[in-house]
Amino acid sequence: KMEASEATTVQAYDPSQLEELLRAYYTWLFPHDRYFQWLQYGDIGTFSHREFSFTIKGDIYVRYKSFESQEDFEKELKKDVPEKIDIGAIFSVQPSRHKSVPQASLKPVQKELVFDIDMTDYDEIRTCCKGANICNKCWKFITVAMKTVDRALREDFGYMHILWVYSGRRGVHCWVCDREARFLTQEARVAVVEYLTLIKGGEHQVQKVKLPNHLHPSISSALHIIKQDFNTLMMEQDFMGTKDQCSKILSFFRDEKKKNDLVAEFEAQRYTSGTKWSRLVTDLRQQDHVNEVMLQWAYPRLDVNVTKGINHLLKSPFCIHPKTGRVCVPIDFKHLDTFDPLAVPTVSDLCRQLEEIKTSGDEKMHRLMYMKTSLQPYMSYFIRHFLNPLLQSLGTSARGGKSAPPSIISPSLHNRPPPS
Repeated sequence: KMEASEATTVQAYDPSQLEELLRAYYTWLFPHDRYFQWLQYGDIGTFSHREFSFTIKGDIYVRYKSFESQEDFEKELKKDVPEKIDIGAIFSVQPSRHKSVPQASLKPVQKELVFDIDMTDYDEIRTCCKGANICNKCWKFITVAMKTVDRALREDFGYMHILWVYSGRRGVHCWVCDREARFLTQEARVAVVEYLTLIKGGEHQVQKVKLPNHLHPSISSALHIIKQDFNTLMMEQDFMGTKDQCSKILSFFRDEKKKNDLVAEFEAQRYTSGTKWSRLVTDLRQQDHVNEVMLQWAYPRLDVNVTKGINHLLKSPFCIHPKTGRVCVPIDFKHLDTFDPLAVPTVSDLCRQLEEIKTSGDEKMHRLMYMKTSLQPYMSYFIRHFLNPLLQSLGTSARGGKSAPPSIISPSLHNRPPPS
């Protein structure tokens, strides 16, 4: 049923019209002004030294693009009509000059700390969909992951300016934009993502989470978040719906007699997964192994390589996913539990709304046209709850001043022992 919903959404968007739709979108609806305000961080030099990549028609991938101003960026968008925009690091030299300067002088000096959570990494445990397909049931994995990572970034590292963005199809991206985060070294980025990584092992390894005797506070906090949704996940995903699924979860526990008794009971009774899980927790009374199961089935699964490399490019907010037509919109964290990825506006929706605005003769405030479409709630959140606080935090930097980059990572990073 849910996969059919996605098919319905995609059916309304015709990929063969993408170029025409994108031309209208980049001309009238892409939020060039707010986008530029964000990525310049109060200093035009920051924007002009930023690397962008465009994927243009024919799947042609063009790296090392950079722009002197918002106007140059806007002009290039309209000319090239990229099907995808990726954002890279800020370099010591303008990336567009990479062929005319010594390679050693082209060094990345800062970039947001970024994270990528993709639904396909949950394919071994989700039962409702596979591959590129998503539904509101399996999206709960992403919701739990976002809550867990966001809490750690804010409380364990002290970051404040965090933007979560829907990828347009089957995942989310996180942009940590605090000054301290942007100037982290590659070694520090590796340390951060390793701190947030708990599930380890290949596809043939059954148990991928092994907890120490004393839980680190960060893991305890993650469990607190996961417990709020785990029973729902257990029932909706039917984690214990088959004999093999039951065996996999029971393998975490050590009391063979009680396990055998439960297996016999499960085979004799037509229990739901929720009832099986409740019986298991009550009878085995091994909270450490219960925790390991909950973490392996619901803890965030991060694409580590995206975070590690300061040179790694990541899909830009507000671009269009060419397969679904959906906009890569910011996600309002206060309404995270009600965010529906299948209800995100498509470029077709927006262009139809644009034509209605034009027909009505209401074309005033050209640069704010996006506020007259279904992008409005996403843009309002971006401006009020992310961009304005970020610019206020920059202080003199918001007016063009510069400050020295920090040289240390949050000390709390070093306080957590390895989880296994």
